[in-house]
Order: sequence, then C-alpha cells, then structure tokens
Amino acid sequence: MTFSCSYITFVTYRVSGLMALRLTYCMLYLYKIKQHFSPIAVATSSSLSAGFFYFFTEEERLFRANDRPFNLSYHYADNAIKTSKYNLFTFLPLNLFEQFQRLANAYFLFLMALQVIPQISSLSWFTTAVPLILVLSITAVKDASDDIFITLTSIALSGEVRCEPPNNRLDKFKGTLTLDGQTYSLDNDKVLLRGCTLRNTEWCFGLVIFGGPDTKLMQNSGKTTFKRTSIDHLMNVLVLCIFGFLASMCTVLAIGNGIWEVREGSVFTAFLPREPGANAALSSFLSFWSYIIILNTLVPISLYVSVEIIRLGNSFFIDWDRKMYYPKNDTPAQARTTTLNEELGQIKYIFSDKTGTLTQNIMTFNRCSINGKAYGELLSRVDFSWNQLADPKFTFHDHSLLETVREGNPEAQAFFRLLALCHTVMPEEKKEGELYYQAQSPDEGALVTAARNFGFVFRSRTPETITAMEMGRTVTYELLAVLDFNNVRKRMSVIVRNPEGKLTLYCKGADTIIFERLHPSCNKLKEATIGHLNEYAGDGLRTLALAYKDLDESYMDEWRQRHHEASTAMEGREERLDELYEEIEKDLLLLGATAVEDKLQDGVPQTIEQLAKADIKIWVLTGDKQETAENIGYSCNMLREEMKEIFVVAANTADGAFALEKNLQLELLRTACMCQTVICCRVTPLQKAQVVQLVKKYKQAVTLAIGDGANDVSMIKAAHIGVGISGQEGMQAVLSSDYSFAQFRYLQRLLLVHGRWSYLRMCKFLQYFFYKNFTFTFVHFWYAFFCGFSAQTVYDEWFITLYNMVYTALPVLGMSIFDQDVNDRWSFQYPQLYTPGQLNLYFSKKAFVLCMMHSCYSSLILFFIPWAAMHDTVRDDGKDLADYQSFALLAQTCLLIVMNIQLCLDTYYWTAVNQFFVWGSLAAYFAITFTMYSNGMFLIFTSSFPFIGTARNSLSQPSVWLTIFLTSLLCILPVVASRFLFVQLRPTINDKVRSKQKDDYHELINLRFLPTDISRGHICLI
Repeated sequence: MTFSCSYITFVTYRVSGLMALRLTYCMLYLYKIKQHFSPIAVATSSSLSAGFFYFFTEEERLFRANDRPFNLSYHYADNAIKTSKYNLFTFLPLNLFEQFQRLANAYFLFLMALQVIPQISSLSWFTTAVPLILVLSITAVKDASDDIFITLTSIALSGEVRCEPPNNRLDKFKGTLTLDGQTYSLDNDKVLLRGCTLRNTEWCFGLVIFGGPDTKLMQNSGKTTFKRTSIDHLMNVLVLCIFGFLASMCTVLAIGNGIWEVREGSVFTAFLPREPGANAALSSFLSFWSYIIILNTLVPISLYVSVEIIRLGNSFFIDWDRKMYYPKNDTPAQARTTTLNEELGQIKYIFSDKTGTLTQNIMTFNRCSINGKAYGELLSRVDFSWNQLADPKFTFHDHSLLETVREGNPEAQAFFRLLALCHTVMPEEKKEGELYYQAQSPDEGALVTAARNFGFVFRSRTPETITAMEMGRTVTYELLAVLDFNNVRKRMSVIVRNPEGKLTLYCKGADTIIFERLHPSCNKLKEATIGHLNEYAGDGLRTLALAYKDLDESYMDEWRQRHHEASTAMEGREERLDELYEEIEKDLLLLGATAVEDKLQDGVPQTIEQLAKADIKIWVLTGDKQETAENIGYSCNMLREEMKEIFVVAANTADGAFALEKNLQLELLRTACMCQTVICCRVTPLQKAQVVQLVKKYKQAVTLAIGDGANDVSMIKAAHIGVGISGQEGMQAVLSSDYSFAQFRYLQRLLLVHGRWSYLRMCKFLQYFFYKNFTFTFVHFWYAFFCGFSAQTVYDEWFITLYNMVYTALPVLGMSIFDQDVNDRWSFQYPQLYTPGQLNLYFSKKAFVLCMMHSCYSSLILFFIPWAAMHDTVRDDGKDLADYQSFALLAQTCLLIVMNIQLCLDTYYWTAVNQFFVWGSLAAYFAITFTMYSNGMFLIFTSSFPFIGTARNSLSQPSVWLTIFLTSLLCILPVVASRFLFVQLRPTINDKVRSKQKDDYHELINLRFLPTDISRGHICLI
C-alpha cells in the first residue's frame, strides 16, 4: 500500500510492518516507540526552504486527539487556508486600487479627469480612456489568473501532544507525545514534507497539530523579495525625468499662451468673446493643464504592458528551446519568472556550487584507505560473481582488497560493516536478491553499494533493527540510537548491539571532524591516512573518515536515560543533545577513509571557457576540501597551469570565516577581484549567500548564482538571478530559482544566446518606443507656436487614440520578440558579443538623451516640411488644399511612414511575422483613415468624425505624396549616413561579426549550386 500525504500539516502515523518514507526532496525514517504502539511521525505540508527570521505567537501548544471540546477551548485556527487576494466581490475594487498605486496608471487617471473639464481639454475623453481601460483590463486578467483559492482538510488520533507554537522554521521541531503515561520525543526527524509517499505501510492514523494559517506552508508564505532588473531601475529614473521635462514644456507653452493673449488675443475677441472674469493669467493657467493632456504621450501608458509582453515572449523561447532540453531525465529548460530575461544579458559574476552543479552528483566508490593501506590504484577489474547479491553495475579495480576481506581481516571487515550499518538508506527488495537502495545522498548510496559488493550486504531495517548479510551469514543488529548528520556536526553515528550483545558506536564524517575525536593511540595511523586523503583530494575525490568505539553496557544504559530526558525536553533540547553527542563521540578508533568520484558533467570545461571569453567572472563556492576544490578547478579549466598564484578563501567553521567579517570584507573583495578565478572552499550555505551579497553590494554588477541542492537556496535567492539545476539533490534549488535546467552546460546558451538576445531586444524596444512617442509629442510642441498656444491638437483625435494601441504596437513588438543581431551559432563562436550588455552600452542615460535629440530633429522635419508644403497650396483643380484637416492628415501620415521605416532600419532579423505586422499596420492605418473620414461615418456620428472627405481629397494629390517622400527621406537619410560612417570608421564587435555572418551566408549561397555539366545545363545541389 502507498499512502500519499499532500496537504496534511502535522500528522502522527501508526504503522504496521516495515515503513519507508520516500519524499520529493529528502528521505526520513521513523522509529518504533513501543512494541504495541508503532512508529510516530510528524508531517508538514510545506515544501519551502528554511527562512532566516523566526516569529512566535504562543509559548506552547497543547491538545488532545479525539477530545474536541478540549481542543476547541484553545481557539486554535481551523484548517481553512485562503491563499487568494481576491474574491468575486472584492476583485474589482482591490485590483483597481493596486493598479492605481502605479504612478503611470494614476497619472493617466488624473489626465482623464482633466479631459472632462471643457475649459481645459481640447481632446475627447476617449483618447485617454480607451488606452487606460485596455491596460487595466490586460493587467486585471493576468492578476485574476494568478489568484488561486485553496482549502485544506484535517484528521485526528488519540493521545496528548505538547509542542512548540506555530512558526516558520523547517529545520527544527520540538514536541512530546504522552501515551499511556509514557512520554516520547517528537523532533524534526519525524517531519514529512509535502508530496511524501509512505511505502510498505499497511495503514496509519493522522493527527493534525497545525492547521490553516498555522501550517508551515502559510507561516513561510511571507512576501518574497521582488527582483527587478537594472533596466527597470533606469526606466523608473527616466520616467521621473520625463515628468519633469513634460512640466517644463507645458510651462513654456503656458507662458507663451499668456504672452499671446496679451499681445494678440484682443484681436480675436470679436469672433471669440471671452467669458466674464477671463484674462491672460487664467488662460495661461488653463493652458498649462491643457498641454499636460495634449503632451501626455511623453509618458506612454502602454510602455509597461509592452515590456511585460516582450518578457513573456522571450520566456517562452527559453521554455521551448530544444537545445536546452535534457532527454535523459525528460527535463526542459524553464523560465520560472518573466521579469528578468534582459538581465541575463548583463551578468558579470557567476557563483556556482560544485557538487551536482559542475559535477554529475553520481558517486562511484573508487578508492579507500583501511588500517593505513591504500586500495584502488590498480587497473585490473575485480570480479564479484561469487557474491549473488552484488550490484552488477559496481566496479572496483584492486583484487587485493577483496582478498583481504575474504581472508577475514578484522579491520577490513569492520570497515565495510560500518558502511553497511551507519547510514539512512532504505532498501527495496521487489524480488529475492534484487536490492534497490534509496538514499538521501548519492554518497551514501555509493558507500552502501560498495559494502554490498564486498560481502556486507544491507538487507532491511525496522525502527529497532538493521539486518545485514555478512559474508553469506545473516546478522541482525539492534539499533539503539542514531546520531544524525547536519551541517554543524558534519558526521553521523549509529549505536548498535550485535547478536553477541556487544555494543559499538560507528561514526563516519568529514576527516577534520573525525580526527579531532580520535584516541591518542591512533596518531600514527592518522598520519598515514592523512597522506592518503591528501592524495585522494588531489585527484578530485570526495572523502570521508571512518571510526568506531566499543561501549560499556552500564554506561550505555545511563547515557540512553539522559538522551531520553534531553530529547523530550521542551527547552534547550538541541543544546542538551549536542552535549550528549559530543560526550559519546570521543576517543574513537580510526578504521580508514573512503574516496568516491563525482565526475564532471558533460561540457563543463567548454562552458566555463566560453563564459570566461565573455568576460564573466566565475566563482565556485563549495564545502569541499581545498585540495578537492582545487583539482576540480583544474579539471574544468577554471585553473590553468600558467596561473602563477592561487588564492583560496577557506572557512572551515563559521567562527573561522574571518574574511567575511565587516572589517575585512572589502580587503577580501579587493583581493578576489584581482584574480582571474576564485574558489571558496569549506563554506557553509550562509557563507555562500554572504559572498554573493558582498559582491552584489560593492561591485554594482549583475550577479548570478547556480546550484542544485537545498544548501544553495540562500545563495540563489541572494543573487540578482538564481538558476537551479534539477539533478540528484531534489527540487529545492529549482523551486527557489528564477530559471532552471538539467545541465550546467546549458548556462552558456541561457546567457550568450537568450540573455544577450533578450537584452538587445529590450534595449531596441525602449529606444524605438521613446523615439516614436517623443517625435509624436514634439510635433504638438512646434504646432503650439502656430495656433496661438491654444492647446489645439495637430492630429485627428482618433489617430491620437490609435497611434500607440494599433498603428505602432505590433511592429515594435514583432521586432522586440523576434530580432537577432546574429544567430546562435555566431553568438557561441564570438562570446565577446556579450560584453556590451555588461557595460550597458545599448541603453543608458546617454542613449536616452541621444534618442531625444533624434526625436527632436525628426519632429522638426515632420512638422515644418508638411507645413511649408501645405502653406498657400492649391489642388490640381485650383481649389484650396491648405486647411487644418488636410495638414493634420499629411503630418500624421508622414509620421507613421517614418516610424515604420525607422523600425525597418532597426530590425536585423526579418520573419514573416515582422513583415505582416509592418505592412499590416500601414494597411490598417489607411483602411481606418478612409473609413473614419468617409461620408457615412460623418452622417452617423457627426460630432465624432469631422474630417469628412479629407483622405480622398488630400491623398489624391501628387504634391502630398511628394511631401511624404521628401519628409521621409530627410528623416531617414541622416540615420543611414551616420550608421554607415560608424560601421566604416568605428565598427563595434557586433558590426564585425554581422559582417562575417553576411559574408558566410553569401559564400554558402554561392556554394550551394555548383555546375557539373555546363553543356547539358546540369547543376549539383549540395
């Protein structure tokens, strides 16, 4: 039977028979408390990582299973959980309230309010209302789709539980179960994470301790830090500057209106009488707000929506990229966020874990040291056919070790007996002799498999026993205690009693930790083992030291009593247990050391070399020994023989990490940044995050952290961009990341292709977007000097409404989603193309100022050339052509054609979609224009469509088309000329590579068709 626990928060289980817990992220084991009461476990539904901040609302929680009145008297939270922000009735008001907290939306709402005041607005309300409603609607639909309502359910049992109050700590739990007068410890070892599966379990009871908002899931569901790109921050600054510039322009025009009213306004009072009390000052004041409305397109309302659409499109390209798909595990690349794509094109520092990130995290037992003798250095493969339970996949290359074990050498047999007993592996034996091990870590699986092949086969376990097959003889050990591994202890121990009644503590862990606890009699053996360990570490192998200790029965009884008291204490439990562990884990006798190999992933050296050519600094942060980390550095081309000196930041303990203290941080950073490669070894998960934050704070550079395990989560969250590798360590790193894939080598494609393209596309979009809107708005500014500063619009109101929504929306989106300066092959061939993104060369404050200057020039051409061409002009039949409607049509037609030509010049990579958007937008403009200026629309909606007949009267004149051509030529010619000169005189790396790509393409075209028989007219296609 398999029982899946998905949503139950804290549960106690009564289990009959052997029980194993298979979780999504780790494996936990239950132990039997008493013969008549089977295993007790506590489960949580949360799959989040442990936080750094803890909070409490109660001192202690007490309840009784199956005693509803007693539990209700404490008024604990029920099990209803609401994760949604809205419901059917509150969605509209709350969502609108949130949206109008954005400055741009509130600004346009203010403009719409101004437009309903007749004395101020010369534009109809719909010119702002329609775009605003569209933007709000799109955002509301997105928010609604992200909102989900969840309710959980609960169950109950008997007995009394006393435990800690609800909190957000996932690494610790303290509680006690009182049953039949006996008190049992409940700790974090009894915790099952959400998504766990109970195996080999006939039945179980569940008991909810925390429900609803008290669950670990909800306690950890605080606000996540929102990551924003450097372009986002720059856009915010630019938008504020635009607001200031808009106010300055409106002030100038308002002053101009006042001067005009004093000097010229009195002439027109016979035709346009002033209202009582109106004067030049009031007119100037009203004119200011009128121009705030007219010139509002300086702050485009569709900017942020367009940015999100572009980011979403680029995220889909990452998800759909088959070259980042790992078929072995059926794992595609995944963009878990849509807000950081362009930041991928600006990475300067990469912080990488080693195990499982650079390496495969698939361990193989290669070498070992037993009683001072090294094994595993020969080339001949050992034959394990004598062992019917051997794993056929396991290989070892040293016959002497097998002979030593089979001869009965006590040290060698004790060595493998330790490996068969001291672990948390769970076995599955579906058929007789077919063993499958499920291990928390690949290291444990490799070591238990090695013991299995050398004749010490781990067969089964219960909460009280461990059964092994030792050289063909079945032996069952009584399991008295498990002293768990954690990042502070860095070791694990088990205490067992063999069938003869002998008590033994077996311990394995980091060599430095084990050596500190050895009996003085082991000093000579320790020196020999250290030599072997250094040799193994130099070869890039992962090492562990093994030791044991025989225990006295009377001491063990007294120690177990103190252990029970400490494990059931509600105050100071961890400290008391640590003292007991330290007490018993001393004066150990050394057995030897193991060395397992974790091979590099495919393509790691090439990837690191490519990223280095792109001027990306790579730092490796690992908990391994210095020698192991250094060897991996050479293996993956981070360290090379020509490097004269190697600086390694080593932190064996938290207290020893002096370099990360405040008074030395800057010195550490200065020294590290002088190096080509930085490897930090023996670092804890917290220190990984501190290193990332140090660079992030003082270097002002974009950082990326990549890892595969739970110990990398803090580092991934600390960096600007976090990348998770879905490997052997579970999904915690992936769940905390912004992007994920299965292999480290895909990082170069993520950055050098998708990241660079995304950055290039976003910068092009912003430059073009500001250009088209500034040009559109500046024409209004020049027109003010010819209309008495009366806030008269130069364009038709419907053109103003549809300009950003219809006429120019899709072409720029097409360019911003599909454009490529060079293809992916050339991006890999020239990783130097990545450098401009690191330097912010494509879009910056300087680029923004240049864009404004370009817009100013274009607007002067777009206003004065049509104005001069229309001034005192007549049609072919002698009728007057110089009217407001005809000028407006000419100006807006010139503007739209110039904008499309400019977009075509900016587009490097043409697709059918781009072509359709460009030509479709022009066709839509002329179709809509002829429709709106038709007699029918005027007759139906007379006040809304006053430009009757303007299109057919004006666009039928050759002079109008000549003006359009001349205006477009004068706007585009300087752009073409300047780009040509820059390419010829000061070409960028992009220009050079694009030129090579063109030459390569033309050469390929020429080679595709080769004549083979000219006389017969045959050609050969290759």
